[in-house]
Amino acid sequence: MQANQSRKRIVPLFKGKRKISRPDDKEHVELFEGRSDAPPANAQLTYNGGALIQNVEVYTLFWGNSWSADAAMISTMNNINQFFNDILVSPLLDQLSEYNVAGQYTIGYGKLVGTQVIVLGSPQPGSTIDDTTIQSTIQNWVASGALPTPDANSLYFIYLDNQVKVTMGGGASCTDFCGYHDAINNNLYYAVMPYPSCYGCLGGLQPIDALTGTSSHELCEAITDPAPPSGWYDNANNMEIGDICAWTFKTVAGHNVQNEWSNAAKGCI
Repeated sequence: MQANQSRKRIVPLFKGKRKISRPDDKEHVELFEGRSDAPPANAQLTYNGGALIQNVEVYTLFWGNSWSADAAMISTMNNINQFFNDILVSPLLDQLSEYNVAGQYTIGYGKLVGTQVIVLGSPQPGSTIDDTTIQSTIQNWVASGALPTPDANSLYFIYLDNQVKVTMGGGASCTDFCGYHDAINNNLYYAVMPYPSCYGCLGGLQPIDALTGTSSHELCEAITDPAPPSGWYDNANNMEIGDICAWTFKTVAGHNVQNEWSNAAKGCI
């Protein structure tokens, strides 16, 4: 069964204004043009009654041959894993506590529980891979035991190498989006991180800083709204915690991370 795509959330491009309309979608996703937009004047996340991830357990998957064959990519992979080791016990996670749901969900620290390079000889993504194939492949890996069976805290982060374009709902990475997260059958949580090989997904940053920035965007969204839009969601503006503050950054635990929307502060912090 395919994941609910009616509110699949993307990291928008830094530059390049366009709208995506998907056949199974009720919204147009407007992308940024040259700089981050100011948050909507009425921005407000509302809890819609769904699950949250309380103590996220991230499993990173590096898919494509460059992750095992290219020295620069191997260094990037190691830096991404270090990013998760540091950020999952950092003030970035502390600030999400304002979105606790009393008596149901308490957001706390997480951990990196595993990492894997999908090596030559295993199914490879090719030059282009669609989200539907990513979903079915994740399910196959879990069913075969190649990946651990997920629970309510599991979040798979899939990083594609620099030779791979990701398509989803008629859009494509580096043309329409820089990453996204979703849920398969509303309970298998995943995020997809295409390699930032264009200005629209670099925004003037070094690749590792662009990757940690977009990864933090999707991490915070997946924790607070793992099966969009059933968690914390701005129902008026069709946005999640990261969308409202896209392409504004700070440094946490030595890493470039995105600011996230705070209802309490009424701004990006």
